[in-house]
Amino acid sequence: MISLKAIKRKDKTVELGMIPAVLYGPGIENQNIAVDFKDFQIAHKAAGETLIELKVDNTSYSVLIYDMQEDTMTNEPIHVDFYQPNLKSEVEAHVPVELVGVSPAVSLGGTIVINLHELPVKALPTDLPAKIEVDISILQEIGSHILVKDLKLSKGVEIIGHLDGVIVQIVAPTDVDAELAKEVEAKPVAAPEAEAKEGNK
Repeated sequence: MISLKAIKRKDKTVELGMIPAVLYGPGIENQNIAVDFKDFQIAHKAAGETLIELKVDNTSYSVLIYDMQEDTMTNEPIHVDFYQPNLKSEVEAHVPVELVGVSPAVSLGGTIVINLHELPVKALPTDLPAKIEVDISILQEIGSHILVKDLKLSKGVEIIGHLDGVIVQIVAPTDVDAELAKEVEAKPVAAPEAEAKEGNK
């Protein structure tokens, strides 16, 4: 489990390089805390929506990154909600998809297209995977694909819906220049005289 340190804060102000946050959940008292910006970025990238060991002073909590506010200009986190769930109750989360292996169809000229970059799952907090690996080595020819229902997940992990959704597929190469030419032909340009007349109305 990824570990992250936090400090308690008494007011809304935080030190430079720290992110204000709150810790809450069933059976614990709400706490205003702060975490190091760089440490949080590393932990969030590694854990995703899985459990993190959050250390506040001398106490450890098994938490989820339940919500995160981002700066509208930089997309960097400016506030984080850490939620300690009931470890005996299932939770829902969106888990990223990661392709592994090499598809033989690529050597035939095919292009890999990823349709689903993450999947909604349900599991006990301790069973939540950090990622779902999809082996594309089984994609042998152009037109082949992998559906959600084709995945073999760890015990206790259930995908919510999307069972017939296509995760990844191999498509034939397309003539980009020809496609662009078609778009230009479909949109005739108005004559300058016509535009001038429209402008005088």
